[in-house]
Amino acid sequence: MSRDAQITLPWADGDHTFRLGWGELEMLQEACGSGPYVILNRLYDESWKMGDISHTIRIGLIGGGKTPVEALTLVRQYVEKRPPMENIIFAKGVLEAGLVGAPEESVGEQLAANQEENPSTIFPTED
Repeated sequence: MSRDAQITLPWADGDHTFRLGWGELEMLQEACGSGPYVILNRLYDESWKMGDISHTIRIGLIGGGKTPVEALTLVRQYVEKRPPMENIIFAKGVLEAGLVGAPEESVGEQLAANQEENPSTIFPTED
């Protein structure tokens, strides 16, 4: 199973898909001049910089399928023209999904054999 760090959030003018895969995280690192975990820490400890919010959302939108122009237009309208605190929670969610996976992604043994329902997992000499 693959975890692709994709998350869909109700943001701005509707539901938008965000994704910070490896390449997008590298873009974010370059845009902000810090590693992704440092950026996440800044978002949580309130030492964030303006770009931590806007670049995280913009690059997340690009990773989620928007063109760079579409992503920039949305960020200019719904991030840069709004108070920064309105978008901190979204930046945190997008970056957390990129670093540890989205909450709705299934993790664990769901694809493992179900030993109660699958007789092929019972040893042949057992009853």
